[in-house]
Parts: sequence; structure tokens; C-alpha cells
Amino acid sequence: MAQTLNGYSKWITRESLGVSVGIFRAAIGNWNFTDDTGAAAVYPLFRATGDVYIQQIYGACKVDLAGAGTVEVGIAGNTAALIAQTTGTDINQYTLWQDATPEVNPGLIILLARSWLLMNGADINLVIGGAGLTAGDIDFYCNYIPLSSDGALTAY
Repeated sequence: MAQTLNGYSKWITRESLGVSVGIFRAAIGNWNFTDDTGAAAVYPLFRATGDVYIQQIYGACKVDLAGAGTVEVGIAGNTAALIAQTTGTDINQYTLWQDATPEVNPGLIILLARSWLLMNGADINLVIGGAGLTAGDIDFYCNYIPLSSDGALTAY
């Protein structure tokens, strides 16, 4: 991959960034709506540093969500940018949550049609809305490529 700087190209390599570029990495996190909390609020899910290309983010539900709340995943200022707002009780055990309509097992992961550039360390947040949620457990997976020497995602 080449980067154009003021009229000339510079190849982006592992050596130029100090990290392995061109190789997808995965950040994996979890949210348990009983142990962590299901109260309506914004919660950090992944900590970002530098610039990253996010190929996809999705949740794999392990335990049915319960309660009258909604959930969404995004960044400050655009809280549903990465995963659209969904009624919590629509996310059941063994469903894949990547958009407003969770899919039953096996879920088809939509690749490349949903990718983002996350810049300057903008953290990824889980937003619980409405009356909150009283139960449930979701593993979150975020596939990404670092684009800057400090580009990384880690679960909170």
C-alpha cells in the first residue's frame, strides 16, 4: 500500500510504522448486563489509540438480553455509528448482532460493506438506553488494521 505525500509516494511497511501492517488484528471484549451493569448510560467498550481501519465489529450473544432497554455501539457524537440501535430483547442467545436486525446462528458477517476509519484514538462505546437491561452477555469482536505507529484497539 503506498501513501502519497506532496506529490510522491511512500510505501507503508511494517518497518515504516513499527507495527505489522496489512495484517488484521482482533480486539475481543465482553459485556455482561448483570455483572458489569445494565443501567442506561454510555460505557467504554474498546480503547483506541492512533488511527485504525475497522473492517467489522459485531457481537455474539451468549445469554439472552432481558429488560426494556436498547443497545447500540458507536463513538462520542455518533453513538450508533458502528452497530445500529436495537431493542435489547431482540438479541438472544446464539445470535449475531452487527446491525438493527440480529441474525440467528449461524450469522452471516457482512464484510467490507461496513468498514470505518477511526482516527485519533476515538474510543468505541456501548450505549444502553431506555429503561436499561437486567440480564444478558455479549462477546464483542472488532477486526482492524493499525494505520499509524500507535494504532491499536484493546478491550476495556
